[in-house]
Amino acid sequence: MTTVLITGATAGIGAAFARRLAGDGHDLVLVARDEERLGRHATELHDRHGVEVEVLAADLSQDEGIEAVEARLRDRERPVHLLVNNAGFGNKGSYLEVSLADELKMLKVHCEAVLRLTSAAAEGMRERKRGAVINVASVAAFVPRGTYGASKSWVVQFTQGAARDLAGSGVRLMALCPGFVRTEFHQRAGMGTDNVPGWLWLDADKVVTAALRDLSQGKTLSVPDPRYKAMTGLMKLAPRRVVSRASSTTGRKYGPK
Repeated sequence: MTTVLITGATAGIGAAFARRLAGDGHDLVLVARDEERLGRHATELHDRHGVEVEVLAADLSQDEGIEAVEARLRDRERPVHLLVNNAGFGNKGSYLEVSLADELKMLKVHCEAVLRLTSAAAEGMRERKRGAVINVASVAAFVPRGTYGASKSWVVQFTQGAARDLAGSGVRLMALCPGFVRTEFHQRAGMGTDNVPGWLWLDADKVVTAALRDLSQGKTLSVPDPRYKAMTGLMKLAPRRVVSRASSTTGRKYGPK
């Protein structure tokens, strides 16, 4: 039996990973800010699937929170075999409408925490010659649109670069890039989504199924839906100025209001 650590584990994609992996018989370490909600989620998963579920309340926008999770990942007596870096959030507003403090907080969670936690996990995994990391990014990584997309682009580039460096070590790394997923993400950011067409929405459980399949196949990048695969393929082929213009137009039409 293996142990999986999931950040941002109480809702959305993180909760879907927890449900799926507990159902597959893996023990879990659930990380999020809300300790009470973590406890309820852990009890439910333990009672339903009979796995051990540990909770770790930590705010990854703070050094203390990152350090607490790093320490758990480096615990050689209780090794973590799969890390899912899922914690993240969005800010409502375009560049200069969002405070610099909030932009830096996003970079702390999306970039610094991902780097530090991936490194803490990969060290032990390389010693054991076994393990994997899934870093949750977004299709926003492929378009030039704001700090959110820029931070997710960093996640993709970092993950694929680290995967190349660790090739042959037994450690697998993969960036997961979903599109719009029905979660609490937009609600928490105060973003309306009524203008997003129904065909753009993905189901969190199906995203997880696709991600785990892609990880098992050794992929370093997972775009978990044919619709979004087609979109990202077109984005890579089109001139950057065209992609930038289309992203801006689409963002105003379908993005959060």
